[in-house]
Amino acid sequence: ARWTETLPDWIECHIQALEFFGAAPALLVPDNAKVAIIKACHFDPQVNRTYSAMAAHYGSAVLPTRPRRPRDKAKVEAAVRIVERWLLGRLRHRVFYSLAEVNAAIAELLYDLNDKRVLRRVGVTRRQLFEELDRPALRPLPVERYVFAEWRIRRAGLDYHVEIERHYYSVPYRFAREQVEARITANTIEIFHKGERIAAHRRASGNGKHTTIPDHMPSAHRRFADWTIERIRREASAMGSDVGLLCDRILADRPHPEQGFRACLGIIRLGRSFGRDRVNAACARALEIGARTYGSVRSILDNHLDRTADSKGAASREPIHHENIRGPRYYH
Repeated sequence: ARWTETLPDWIECHIQALEFFGAAPALLVPDNAKVAIIKACHFDPQVNRTYSAMAAHYGSAVLPTRPRRPRDKAKVEAAVRIVERWLLGRLRHRVFYSLAEVNAAIAELLYDLNDKRVLRRVGVTRRQLFEELDRPALRPLPVERYVFAEWRIRRAGLDYHVEIERHYYSVPYRFAREQVEARITANTIEIFHKGERIAAHRRASGNGKHTTIPDHMPSAHRRFADWTIERIRREASAMGSDVGLLCDRILADRPHPEQGFRACLGIIRLGRSFGRDRVNAACARALEIGARTYGSVRSILDNHLDRTADSKGAASREPIHHENIRGPRYYH
């Protein structure tokens, strides 16, 4: 028994049934349930990709019944109805507090129904008939159990990352803005482009962050891969308090701090050409005018406006003496 009829529970029911029999049939003949059959058609039905992958894993093919033709599975439906009534009749007075308790009770009754009760017309149990007639026609199960996976269509962004469940996974940069397919399991994310797997990641939580493989980055981006926010802030603060403050504001203004890496690195490296003192003064000038870009700091330095800021700052710190200025005695 399962809680819902969604695709994960639908797949899990099939896997449990195959494991119960210990073998797999050549054909799976389901109803035209929307969870598994995308488009019902007698001649060319469209089967859910996950359901098809599960069947292929066990060496089976999916052949849905015809739409609105209950006779296609008359014997199966009658057998299900008989077993369902037999189980419900024996469990109707019991109270269960979890799904696991229900499944354990059903398993006990199924053992009694299949292995102990003798069919009157043939004189053997259902288990004996299964071993004699059905098992020779079935295929052995694969060594590994099928791992549930969903497929989703996505488009890689300009930053060559694909968004899945509020997390961003990288693909090789040449696939930026390309439509891709993502195969999602509980532990992994695989990304395909025209049937070719181009990336594989360990699944991360939906925290809005990026998972990037260095080999996916173009050479222009790869130079900055070993820099982190903490390192940038440390290097900026070492050049001067105003440099550190400006870099903090640049990182805070971006939707993702990584987008401000280049600007901060450029400002830090201006110290090689102009010296730490001038860069710190230029950052102070940029903070005064509300500038938040590398180009603004570079323009301040090229036009020697950082020195003007120093002279104005020095002049502003001098005390002002004037006869109309109120002194401390005015308030007493």
